Amino acid sequence: MRIALIGQAAFGKAVLEAILEAGMDKVVGVFAPPDREGRPPDPISEAATAAGTPLFQFKRLRDQEAIDQFSAIEPELCVMAFVTDIVPMEMINSPSKGTIQYHPSLLPLHRGPSSINWPIVAGETETGLTIFWPDDGLDTGPVLLQKTTAISPDDTLGTVYFQRLFPMGVEAMIEAIDMVRDGTAPRVVQDESKATYEGWFRSKEAAIDWSKPGREIYNLVRGSDPQPGANSTLNGDKVSFYNASFEEGEQATSAGEVVSVSDDGIDVAVTGGTLRIGRVRGTDRKKVAASEFASAVQLSAGDRFGS
Repeated sequence: MRIALIGQAAFGKAVLEAILEAGMDKVVGVFAPPDREGRPPDPISEAATAAGTPLFQFKRLRDQEAIDQFSAIEPELCVMAFVTDIVPMEMINSPSKGTIQYHPSLLPLHRGPSSINWPIVAGETETGLTIFWPDDGLDTGPVLLQKTTAISPDDTLGTVYFQRLFPMGVEAMIEAIDMVRDGTAPRVVQDESKATYEGWFRSKEAAIDWSKPGREIYNLVRGSDPQPGANSTLNGDKVSFYNASFEEGEQATSAGEVVSVSDDGIDVAVTGGTLRIGRVRGTDRKKVAASEFASAVQLSAGDRFGS
């Protein structure tokens, strides 16, 4: 098949390289974000250039110039691998065999742009990925295939994505492409009665409310690690927490209060237990060991986050 690939970052690069390595299809064009002055090229752009694959970089895929270029290369299948721009329906509907897209959740659950964070924050024990046929809705098109993976009690956003949803997603994309080529790719309509949607998970959504149960706070830290970082304040300055662990038990001190500081981290009282913080990002925006941060700001037992 003649494939057009729309994507970016490490995931888009991995999908491109997997398609090329499989050798079954011809990538007739890669559509990637424009290079940004002072920054290195996007990984997918570098990979396309290295492979001699035609590379197209438009600021907006909705612009007529981008739409015309897409039509000109006459793709039979469009593959969308980590896309943040709005792809117009003229592109989605143009390929003769359609367009398929990767989404890191079990649709119709967790539609939206931060679909890996939210299940972890909610304390869910399972997530997954979906390859689907996009339509004019937001993550609403028919499902081609899905893969599931467990979320362990100590998983973070980073471990779920990089250790599982990333490699599983690349493999699933190749599997889906094979099914499209073979004419066996299904189109299973999503059950709207089960649909959920969440918006962007940013710093505001990652702010810690120390009045909540300790387990919920721990889930928030896990679902924010490595980005955007669950955050609180210390003497009015913003601090973000990473590499956390949680131990259940009764606490004599109030939530948000530092219980102890050691080489292993900062122990903070929470309702129903103790939250241990392994790394901290302070006002200098650098992530450092919690013990190093504590030494720098002279943090000690009795100090309080949220102040």
